[in-house]
Amino acid sequence: MEIQNSRREAVVGTAGCVTAFVGALAGIALWAPYGKDGLLDGFEGATNWDVVRFGLPLMILGGIATALTAFALVRGHWLRALGLVAAVAVLAAIGYGLDALAGPPRPECSDPC
Repeated sequence: MEIQNSRREAVVGTAGCVTAFVGALAGIALWAPYGKDGLLDGFEGATNWDVVRFGLPLMILGGIATALTAFALVRGHWLRALGLVAAVAVLAAIGYGLDALAGPPRPECSDPC
């Protein structure tokens, strides 16, 4: 009986790690188009390194938290899922507060550029 419980815990733990890894990859995939625009297409060719310093870690952490939220919901851990939703909301607020997730700055032109 003890072997069955330890095996089940190992499978659940492995599934949680795989879920977190997939969430991190999803965060990177969602960040990539914005990261390219922020690094390469800045105003007058300027590079915006805040995209990498702040945006990438926030998107990775947000992807992990979102994936683990889904994992917690599937397992029926509602309170843990609620805490993870709050963590995603805090990460989004930090990202928008730092302008790391707001998009690259674009110049405004009154005449044709």
